[in-house]
Amino acid sequence: MITEYIQQALRKAHYEVEEGMFYGEIPGFDGIVAYGDTLESCREQLIEVLEGWIIVGIRHGHALPVVDEIDLNPVVEAA
Repeated sequence: MITEYIQQALRKAHYEVEEGMFYGEIPGFDGIVAYGDTLESCREQLIEVLEGWIIVGIRHGHALPVVDEIDLNPVVEAA
């Protein structure tokens, strides 16, 4: 499920070239940005940043964006 979440999030990624470097971000994912000498290295860095962001978000109970109906947020059961 996490792999599919990452793949779907990456489909929303936006890349630009700034001062000879590739810049990537994923709209709706605050703070997820990456730079690289090539598009592929930028994409790989974006994946690493996103993976860490997901882990920290889950660990600290942050609400994660739902991506194409994939929801990684914990289900809170009523008592």
